[in-house]
Amino acid sequence: MTTLSPAPVPVAMNKRRVIAYAVLLLAVCALPFLVSNYRTFQLTLVLVYAIALLGLNILTGYNGQISLGHGAFYAIGAYVAAILMDKFGVPYYLTVPVAGVVCLVAGFLFGLPALRLEGLYLALATFGLGVSMPQLLKDKHIEHWTGGVQGIVIIKPDPPFGLPINQDQWLYYFTLAVLLVMFLLGWNLLRGRIGRSLIAIRDQPIAAEAMGVNNALYKSLAFGVSAMYTGVAGALGAIAVQFVAPDSFTIFLSITFLIGIVVGGLASIPGAIYGALFIQFVPNIADQISRAAPWAIYGVFVIGFMYVMPVGVAGAIRIAWARIQSKSKGSSKSQTS
Repeated sequence: MTTLSPAPVPVAMNKRRVIAYAVLLLAVCALPFLVSNYRTFQLTLVLVYAIALLGLNILTGYNGQISLGHGAFYAIGAYVAAILMDKFGVPYYLTVPVAGVVCLVAGFLFGLPALRLEGLYLALATFGLGVSMPQLLKDKHIEHWTGGVQGIVIIKPDPPFGLPINQDQWLYYFTLAVLLVMFLLGWNLLRGRIGRSLIAIRDQPIAAEAMGVNNALYKSLAFGVSAMYTGVAGALGAIAVQFVAPDSFTIFLSITFLIGIVVGGLASIPGAIYGALFIQFVPNIADQISRAAPWAIYGVFVIGFMYVMPVGVAGAIRIAWARIQSKSKGSSKSQTS
């Protein structure tokens, strides 16, 4: 009996992919030493938004539940971190997992009554959550904790162990480390049984339930995990910005997150990075083009991206790469023949 040896092409492709990822990681780690502190701060926010967008993509892209209120979970995570640091002196790195757990519980509990709602009705319910959150944070009964309309100021942490980097560089690396952990967890989650169940519920909910998938449990779990990611991002964002206030978490933040996952690419893990780059830098570019009507320019950018890349940036890159591979295979076959 003869045994077939594994094909060398996939092994070579895997090696090239590992090398490419390693080079990309080195380039990302070198960025804080190549740009100014302000650019480093902006790149830190890109990493923060990428975590939030991945969380929303788990809910909307992979599970099909539309949310217009994830800015509320971002606010909860930010305020949990700010209150723990300001009122209780908790180290900043411990506030991040606490914010994630709080938002996990909040998202799961919100997802339970939302099970009765689908499509636009669910979007409207989450829209109400996003609209009400700034007013709730201003409530006089919790003003002692939230700081009311004035918010809470946070002290920027210093690099540990006497590292020869400044505060902005350290926060960039700290956020990058959290992003890598969260993306790895998301990749394992979505590539396994849970991810397949979420996609099955999105595409064919009746068939998924007939196959033994607990639709209610997985939809609530998706809401909770999505809120957890957004809460972690909110805590990191508060630490980076050094300030939280109710007016920083308006409904426009939730809409911005939705724009980010659509532009980046629905149901795509790398799409969260592309969407984060868009929502961080495109408004600045629009403001530079026209200070009189920056949001009009921003709207043109959004429409242009949707027209040119209707499947998002990640989808467009994937299609372009598939075409390049097919052309390279066709040219190699013609040469051999």
